[in-house]
Amino acid sequence: MALLAEVKKYYGRQKLFIDGEWIESKSNVFKENRNPATGEVISEFPTATAEELRAAVEAAHRAFQTWREVPLRDRARYLFDLRTRFEERFEELSRVLVQDHGRTIDEARGSVRRVIENIESACSALYSLAKQNEYMDQVARGIDQYLVWEPLGAFLIVTPGNIPMHAWSSFVPYALAAGCTVVVSPSGQAPVAAEYVCRAAQEAGFPPGVINLVYGGREINKEILVQPEIQGVGFIGSNRAGKEIFELCGKLGKRSSINGNGKNNVVVMPDADLNEACQWLLRACFGMAGQRCLGTDNVVVIGDRYEEFKRKFTEAAARMKVGYGLDEETELGPLVTQAGKEKVLRWIEQALAEGAKMVLDGRKVRVEDYPHGYFLGPTILEDVHVDMATAKEEAFGPVAALIRGESLEQAIEWINTKTNLGHSACILTQSGKNARRFIRAVNVGNVGVNVGIPQPYAFFPLGSRRESFLGTAKSRMGSMRLFMDEKTVCVRWV
Repeated sequence: MALLAEVKKYYGRQKLFIDGEWIESKSNVFKENRNPATGEVISEFPTATAEELRAAVEAAHRAFQTWREVPLRDRARYLFDLRTRFEERFEELSRVLVQDHGRTIDEARGSVRRVIENIESACSALYSLAKQNEYMDQVARGIDQYLVWEPLGAFLIVTPGNIPMHAWSSFVPYALAAGCTVVVSPSGQAPVAAEYVCRAAQEAGFPPGVINLVYGGREINKEILVQPEIQGVGFIGSNRAGKEIFELCGKLGKRSSINGNGKNNVVVMPDADLNEACQWLLRACFGMAGQRCLGTDNVVVIGDRYEEFKRKFTEAAARMKVGYGLDEETELGPLVTQAGKEKVLRWIEQALAEGAKMVLDGRKVRVEDYPHGYFLGPTILEDVHVDMATAKEEAFGPVAALIRGESLEQAIEWINTKTNLGHSACILTQSGKNARRFIRAVNVGNVGVNVGIPQPYAFFPLGSRRESFLGTAKSRMGSMRLFMDEKTVCVRWV
């Protein structure tokens, strides 16, 4: 297939979006943003100044005073129009995501589809608000009582470099449906994707100040969060940064939804269909170059079919085409940054030093037309033990660690005790009994049966547990409880 055209070769100096206007930042600090496949600079983005941050917060606060009063059906029209804009820009947004993040075009299209599904889910959440309100008359003589849900105000939304569009849609449409306003602070790893999402939202005609976009990173996020008008934060990113934000929210008495790192396991039972298992695991371990919150590092193989599984899985992984994601035949794109690639290389070296053995080595992969890209090929390790540090720490790259297991009970114990992270776990089996036992016993928030990635659809929350989640409410549909609070009213008229 021919290489798909890039949206732009160079996106220039990026602007901030504050109070309905794209403005040139007055910052003296601009950073380069590179295409992960080519290594070429595709944009420069600013670290917003203190004055610009304050302007964004004030704009969101002012807009909240009027946006909260917009009738429910009119808010719904804005959201439906937002959905239309994403459908119209579907291919453009997908290609921007490939250039900015590095994933394949199919993965990018899937991500934009998830954004649209989240907007649809936010619409359904908005219409369900009427059902959440409760009314009871004559609770006492002459007294009626009712419960209403009210929006809280302006929120900070922090999005990561690995899922810049999907993370945006995990919070922003729900905030808007609830009647809140937002200041979005994206990762510097994918600033162009953040801009294009904001431009699509702008075209839906939201009033000035309802959505604002600034750049700057961890310290900027703290500066925004301490502003008195900001009611809380929706965050997806690293545990380290997330804990800092969570602790600050605790000191400030603000709400939070903090979604952090994972260390996810797939258990392959003796009765699993190994051909299907290998296909599911290619996506789980190597999809998005392994930079996926619910992606898998550890593959626990139970029983005496380990060698057969290893052979099939290795052969399938070795056939994957590594390259630029705008080539529709590419199955594995680059990592987002050179620093991210180097971190994964260190993780692999640590595993080998701990005693792991290399089965398939992706470290020396070369993509002929893109010598400066941040590529790693599929990498498979074996002789990994659950007490190794690398069996407990997220690789965040295209790496699969094969672990031999003796029983389902042993695998469940490992998942529950060898790490404090709790994003997801999956079991591949034809036994309903084993699947039910696994579902009930594993202490994670997202469980899969005969799937490699237990990705909840938009109308379900991301149910992560333990140190993978901190805060008031889960993301996606669950975030409506982040952005709103109950008010109980007691009335006497007679």
